[in-house]
Amino acid sequence: MKTAQGWRFGIANMQIVNGSRQRPPLKRPMWIIVLVSLVSVLLIGAYVYPPRSYAACYVFSTSGCKSLSEWLPPAPARAFTDEEITSRVVISDILKMPPIQSENPKIAFMFLTPGLLPFEKLWDKFFHGHEDRFSVYIHASREKSVHMSRYFADREIRSEKVNWGKISMVDAERRLLANALEDPDNQHFVLLSDSCVPLHSFDYVYNYLMDTNISFIDCFEDPGPHGNGRYSEHMMPEVEKKDFRKGAQKRFSGMAIQTSLLDGSHRFSRHETWFSIKRQHALIVMADSLYYSKFKLYCKPGMEGRNCYADEHYLPTFFHMINPSGIANWSVTHVDWSEGKWHPKAYRAQDVTYELLKNITSIDMTLHVTSDEKKEVQIRPCLWNGLQRPCYLFARKFYPEALDNLMYLFSNYTTV
Repeated sequence: MKTAQGWRFGIANMQIVNGSRQRPPLKRPMWIIVLVSLVSVLLIGAYVYPPRSYAACYVFSTSGCKSLSEWLPPAPARAFTDEEITSRVVISDILKMPPIQSENPKIAFMFLTPGLLPFEKLWDKFFHGHEDRFSVYIHASREKSVHMSRYFADREIRSEKVNWGKISMVDAERRLLANALEDPDNQHFVLLSDSCVPLHSFDYVYNYLMDTNISFIDCFEDPGPHGNGRYSEHMMPEVEKKDFRKGAQKRFSGMAIQTSLLDGSHRFSRHETWFSIKRQHALIVMADSLYYSKFKLYCKPGMEGRNCYADEHYLPTFFHMINPSGIANWSVTHVDWSEGKWHPKAYRAQDVTYELLKNITSIDMTLHVTSDEKKEVQIRPCLWNGLQRPCYLFARKFYPEALDNLMYLFSNYTTV
């Protein structure tokens, strides 16, 4: 009995002893509270101070994270060829040269024509009274014409045959520039055709060109078949596809833009890049042989099943690569491609009215449309020294029969 009672007594005592050692359980384990607090602090810190390493960015997945490729060191730039190094050194030095200080700065008007200049009489009126502020150069690829204006007499340079759309067009442009550069007073160089006419007074044109430090070369990127689709990989490594540009465009303003976008009337055609460039850029064009040779060899009509036109792509691509901030990305010569034909609209006598000319001179925006399936429309203001101004100083393409109407209207539509 004692033994059994002792056993029961021992069990009871054990229960009492064990019960005296028990503590009331905590509502939460302390380690969970600490962990939650730590994670909260880290998340708040990541929000206030975005992660600067890719590992941290991966963990927290913040919206400000960069892609893995952006965290990796940049790929080394390709090594330039000897020809590229030489070209870049020469171009860089020319761009750093201060403008020639001339007591009599002039504009060189360079006419690229098959022969006759049907609007000499109009240009004579335009030039009259400003003899010390311009010079004239004529590249007549077929025959010399008899000139009625003293400003055009004996102004032909040695000329070669020009095949439109081929490198001979660029050759003629360079030939004109070389002759015009011989006169140190020539500070700006305007390329014109036999069908071009002035839209403003001489003073307006002179101040427009001479009072800004940029060149007017149309330049835009077209990923479609009439843009980058003409590119040849043979131009590598000096000319990459991402740098390939073109200078063909159409332009409208106001209701004309809206109408063209609504009715789908915009088309894609080619034309020569009628440029207006400052002396510094003219020197660079003459100094270039590397990029010129690429277009001479690998930008041809019918080459590799593509129709690449050197005169349309060479200067836009070249200046995009070597001095993109130095060009205005539009040409100061107006041409109308709205008819959607291979050639631009040509104005006959009955087309030349005061309303037509005022409309052209009021255009202050450029319109480019890509030739791919997206048909992306790029509309930009014509900015002159940061101010929106009319885009055009000249216009083409006019039939000779329009001369009398142009002469009659010239003083009325031109802007002083």
